[in-house]
Amino acid sequence: MTERSSIFDMIGPIMIGPSSSHTAGVVRIGLVGHYYLGGVPQKLTATYYNSFATTYEGHGSDRALLAGLMGFATHDERIREALQIAQERGIEVAWQRVLSAPKAHPNTIALTATLGPRTVELVGVSRGGGLISIVEVDGFHANFTGQLHTLVIQAEDTRGSIAFITDIISHDGVNIATMTVSRRSRHDLACLILEMDEPLRPVSLDYLRHLRWVREATLVPPVG
Repeated sequence: MTERSSIFDMIGPIMIGPSSSHTAGVVRIGLVGHYYLGGVPQKLTATYYNSFATTYEGHGSDRALLAGLMGFATHDERIREALQIAQERGIEVAWQRVLSAPKAHPNTIALTATLGPRTVELVGVSRGGGLISIVEVDGFHANFTGQLHTLVIQAEDTRGSIAFITDIISHDGVNIATMTVSRRSRHDLACLILEMDEPLRPVSLDYLRHLRWVREATLVPPVG
């Protein structure tokens, strides 16, 4: 995967400490979860892998993840009290750790979050300097950074569907930066993820959601 970085990424984000990898990056993974879920979760299971599994408590990654899931930005002073705030809001939280996962990045988090009838699953990687990669969405392969407007569509694997969707986007005058397509098997459910320079118009997003072969369409705004 190509990693897009700038001098500002190397300097690091405006953030609450102690670490851009363990705090800012994790907040941003949580923020992606917040927007993809559609709000603050009622229930959360988070699994930390490899390096994160041994350091997440001491470096505040547990607070950071909850802060992002509650919609807090990387510089929000409430990050320090996120555990208490989550408890006061009645969020059910379960922490898990996997100490040795050779195929996973050292700073990997998998989360399952529930709000009402909706449950989502995300796997995110904190790359350092506050940069992240979302590598899995609801069991589908993903490849987006949270730096752009990101459209996630789960739909039936219908012939011509990708061309149809991209045509709608082009009529909005929106430029597509990256595209990732994943499917479980031929003619099964597929996931299309588009990173875009501008957001899709609400009317276009609503139209996509009402197509008979689209299960869901979610627009995640930039988180950093």
